[in-house]
Amino acid sequence: MHVHITDSSSSRWEVPRDLLPRPSALETSLQAQSSPQRQLQLSYTAEPFGFAVTRIATGETLFNSTPPAHPSEEAAFNSMVFKEQYLEISTQLPRNNSLFGIGESTRPDGLRLTRGRTYTLWATDMAAYTVDVDLYGAYPFYMDVREGGATHGVLLLNSNGMDIYVGQDLLTYRVIGGVLDFYFFAGPTPLAVIDQYTKLVGRPAPMPYWSLGFHQCRWGYDNIDDLKDVVESYKKANIPLDTIWNDIDYMEACKDFTLDPIRYDEKKVRNFVKELHANGQQYVLILDPGISVAYKDYITLERGLKENIFLKNEFGNNYLAQVWPGPVYFPDFLHPKADSWWTTEVRDFFNKVPFDGLWIDMNEASNFCSGNQCSFTPESLTVFANKSDSSNNECVLQCVEGASRFDDPPYKIDHVGKYSSIGDKTIAMTVKHWNGVLEYDAHNLYGLSESIVTQKALTTVTQKRPFVLSRSTFVGSGAHTAHWTGDNKATWEDLKYSVASIINSGMFGVPMVGADICGFAGNTTEELCSRWMQMGAFYPFSRNHNAIGTIPQEPYIWESVAESSRKALGLRYRLLPHLYTLMFEAARSGAPIARALFFSFPEDHNTLAIDHQFLLGSSVMVSPVVAPGHTTVDAYFPKGTWYNLFDFTKITSTGEKHTLAAPADTINVHVHEGQILPMQESRLTSAEVKSTPFTLIVAFGESSYATASGKLFVDNGVDQEMEVRDGSSTFVQYFAERSSYAGSLVGRVISGDYALAQGLVLQNIKLLGVSHSPNFVTVNNNRISSPKHLNYDKKPSCLEISGLNVTVGRDFEINWHADGLRLASQ
Repeated sequence: MHVHITDSSSSRWEVPRDLLPRPSALETSLQAQSSPQRQLQLSYTAEPFGFAVTRIATGETLFNSTPPAHPSEEAAFNSMVFKEQYLEISTQLPRNNSLFGIGESTRPDGLRLTRGRTYTLWATDMAAYTVDVDLYGAYPFYMDVREGGATHGVLLLNSNGMDIYVGQDLLTYRVIGGVLDFYFFAGPTPLAVIDQYTKLVGRPAPMPYWSLGFHQCRWGYDNIDDLKDVVESYKKANIPLDTIWNDIDYMEACKDFTLDPIRYDEKKVRNFVKELHANGQQYVLILDPGISVAYKDYITLERGLKENIFLKNEFGNNYLAQVWPGPVYFPDFLHPKADSWWTTEVRDFFNKVPFDGLWIDMNEASNFCSGNQCSFTPESLTVFANKSDSSNNECVLQCVEGASRFDDPPYKIDHVGKYSSIGDKTIAMTVKHWNGVLEYDAHNLYGLSESIVTQKALTTVTQKRPFVLSRSTFVGSGAHTAHWTGDNKATWEDLKYSVASIINSGMFGVPMVGADICGFAGNTTEELCSRWMQMGAFYPFSRNHNAIGTIPQEPYIWESVAESSRKALGLRYRLLPHLYTLMFEAARSGAPIARALFFSFPEDHNTLAIDHQFLLGSSVMVSPVVAPGHTTVDAYFPKGTWYNLFDFTKITSTGEKHTLAAPADTINVHVHEGQILPMQESRLTSAEVKSTPFTLIVAFGESSYATASGKLFVDNGVDQEMEVRDGSSTFVQYFAERSSYAGSLVGRVISGDYALAQGLVLQNIKLLGVSHSPNFVTVNNNRISSPKHLNYDKKPSCLEISGLNVTVGRDFEINWHADGLRLASQ
C-alpha cells in the first residue's frame, strides 16, 4: 500500500525517479484496486488528520497516525505536522511486537530496535566502531514482527535527514524536508516483506561468482611487491584467496585513475594482474569521489571541467573541498553527463590495468573541511604535502561557514559524535547539484548516485557482470552495489556487533555484505583474528582488511589463524554452490543471503532475541565464538534436527540452547532438517572449485516419514544477466523423501545444456537421518552392486553413496530400500 502526503499547492523535493524507479501514486493505486489478493486496508480521519493501515485478514492495525483518545504520558503524540523544513508523524505501537531495521548504525543492543531510543539517518563518515550514531547509509525502513510471527514492513521513502524515535507505545518520524511517502508491505512472513520491498526499490544486483571467494586488502601495501608477497604467502599457507585489493596506496598523490610511477609501475601492475587472471584470481581497486585540483595536466580533472560536471557552491562556482589528495572538486553524479565522463575515466584506466571490480569509498561524501566556500593558497598546499598519510585529514583550506536556513535548519536531527551540524565535514548544505537540487535534500543519495554511475561504467567497459563495493548506501543501493560495514576496530565487541550489521544490510536489500575481518583500526590479536576468520568465512562478502599503521593481520601470519582459516574457508568454498544459488535467489526475490533466525522460524518467539548467530539461506546456521578465552559456545537451536557440517553429528532440539564444543580452530555450522545442500570440493580459488564434482547433503528429520528439498543454479559466473537461459545456465531442483526403510532422491533440471557442456557431475550423496542400512540402491533404475560405493555409518545415521558420476544437466532418480521394502509416500 502506498500513502503519499505532499503539499497540494506547490511541488516539494522527492527522491528522483531516475535514481529509484517506481510506479507513481496513481499507478500504485490502480494496481492495488485491481489486485484480487489485496491484504491491506486504509482508513483516515480528516480532523485532526490521521490514517490507519490494517491487515484485512485479521483486522489488526499495522500503522495508526491518529493520537490515542486517552493516552498515558509515554503513549501521547502529536497529530501530523507538515511544514517546509519539518515533518512529523507518529504511529501507535503494541508493546508485544519486535521491530527491526532503520539504519545504518552499529548496535551493541543487538538486532532488535531498542524502545526509548532515537535512530538518526544522515550519511556520515564516522568510524563504525562508534556505536549508536548515524553512519554511512540511510534506510528509513523497518520490519514489524507481531506476536505469532505475522510480519509487515514500513518504508518512508524520503532522503532528507531524520530522527526516528522508537517508544514503548509509539514510533515518531521527525524529518527536515521532503514529503511523507509511505509504502506498507503486507508480508505476512519476513521473506515476503523483503520480496515486496525489493520489488519496489530494486532487486539486488547479481554479483560475479568469484566475489563469493575470499578477499584480502590492507591500507598500507606500499608497492606492487607487497601484493605479490601476499598472494604468494596465501598459496604457500594453503589458504584460499580469490581477490587481492588495493587501497589508496597505488595512486599517485592519492589521485583517482592514476598509478604511482615508482611504487606501482604501470607495466609491473599490468603483468601482476595478468598473472592473477592466469591463476583464476582477481584484482579490485579503490576510488574516492574527490577529484584533485592541485596538480597540472591531470586529465580526469580537465575532462570533468570541460563537461562541467562538478558540484557548484551557492555562487555558481565549483565547490571546493578537501580529501586525501588535498583540494578536490566533487563530481555531481546527478548530472546527465556524469555517466559518460565517469565511464571514460574507468575505460581509460581499465585499458592500463584490467581490474575486476571497483571499491567506492568516502562517498557520504566525506570532506576534511567544513564550509560553504573554501579556498587554498600555495602555502596551504605546502603544509598539506608535508603531512604524513595518517595525518593529512586535517583541513588546510580557508573556509567560510554558512548560516542559511539549510545550514542551520529549525529542527536539529540528533547528528552526534565529532560533528556539530549536518554540514560539518561533508558537502555544504547549500551546494547545488544538477537542476538546482540542494545538497540539503540529496545528501543521503550521493553514495547511491555514485554506485549507479559506477555500475553502468563497469558494465560498459568490461562487458561482464560488474562488482561494485560502496560504503555509503541508501534505499535501492542493493540493485547496484555490495556493501561493507565500514571502519570497525580490532575488538571483540566489533566482532560481535558485526552480526547485526550484516543481517540489517540484507534486510535493507543489500545482501552482498561483510565486515572488515580481524578489524580495520587498531592492532588485532592472534585469538581475535582466528575467531574473526572463522566467522567472517561465512559473511556473504568475506574480506580481511586493516588500516595503515597497524600490525599485519593476514591469516598466514600466525599458524593457529592459518589453521582456523583453512578449516572455515574450506567449508565456505565447499558451500560455494549453495552461496551462489542464494545469490541467484536474492536477485530474483531480494531474499537475504545472511539472515536472522526469525526469518526461517518466525513463530518461535525465542529467535527474535538471537543476535550473534545467523543463517545462510533458510537452513545453514552459523554459531560463532564472540568472546575471548571461550572453547564452548551456547547456541540456540530452533525446533528440529540439526547436523554439524564438519562431522555430521546431530542435535535434536525442541527449541532451546545447547552448549557446543568450540576448540580454538573450530566454528560450529549446522544444517537444519528438510534441506538439500549442493556442495563441491574445496580449492584455493573459486575458479578451481567450479570444475570439481558435486556432493549433495540431504538432511532428513527424525520422524518416520521425512522430506527434504534444495536448489542449484550454475552459470559461468560473469555473464551480465543471472537468469535461467538455454545454453548459458542450468537450474536444478532436488526433492527427497524417506520412510523408515526406504527413500528416494530426484533431480529435476531446467536448461541442462550448460551443465552438460561444462561436464559437471554429481559424484557423491550423503543422506543424513537414514535409520537403516539399505541393501538395495538404484540410480536411474540401475542397481549399485559394488559395496565400495555404499557406506552406512549408524552413529550419525548417515548413508553415503559415492562414485555416482551422474551428470548435473540431466534428470535423475535414486532409490534405496532395505529388505525388499519400497518407499510408500505418506
